Amino acid sequence: MVPIIGQGTWTMERHRKESIAALRRGLDLGMTHIDTAEMYGGGAVEEVVGEAIRGRRDEVFLVSKVLPSNASYRGTVEACERSLRRLRTHWLDVYLLHSPSYHPFEDTVKGFRRLVDEGKIRAFGVSNFDGELLDEAIALGRPEGVACDQVLYHLGNRWIEHGLIDHCLTMDVSVVGYSPFGQGDFPEDDPVLQEIAAAHNATPRQVALRFLVRLPGTFTIPKSSTVAHVEENAGAAEVTLTPDEIARIDAAFPLGPVGAGLPRL
Repeated sequence: MVPIIGQGTWTMERHRKESIAALRRGLDLGMTHIDTAEMYGGGAVEEVVGEAIRGRRDEVFLVSKVLPSNASYRGTVEACERSLRRLRTHWLDVYLLHSPSYHPFEDTVKGFRRLVDEGKIRAFGVSNFDGELLDEAIALGRPEGVACDQVLYHLGNRWIEHGLIDHCLTMDVSVVGYSPFGQGDFPEDDPVLQEIAAAHNATPRQVALRFLVRLPGTFTIPKSSTVAHVEENAGAAEVTLTPDEIARIDAAFPLGPVGAGLPRL
């Protein structure tokens, strides 16, 4: 079973030793879902992850992504092989298309299937796909199926709750929320989060993480750049929100307009 709170890795190449220590501490705490991509640092972050998981590969649920510009049939296969070398592993648990591409998705899936057949990936999925695009991906991905849709999801942007989460659950597609603390604008001082956190001897960020994974089939991958951050993120698993607390957070951070469309970074 993959834990509901994993480890995201998109900026950690800047502090290599600290990042490696953070990832390893996350593994110690059971945060075994590690998400990365060839885009992050031009492959440098995958190298950091590869060093961090050396000797512990069997503990890790490892996910990486192919850039849209590389997502032709041949490009998908070659990009994955480069990622595997940087990660020092023979396989990925899931390989994603990072966002919709100008390459036909049918060609990307052909590459995914070759990688599955060769044992280089165990499943494939997508990122930044709305409901319409997801339906197309699911149709093309049969019979293997699309494992997940990785999308932006935080208290300040809950657009995916307008129907995408329910749609994913109906289609047996997991939802993986990235940037669960937003982009430097987490509402640390919000009184509702502060009060609920105090009631659980927790932090506002731990409360936010628990809220974001309250629905079935939803996971989140907060950035794991320091040991302190990892330990705080892992502590969210100890928080159990009551229905009243969930309702209060829901009211404090409304969904926003449905017409805004799928957000992405």
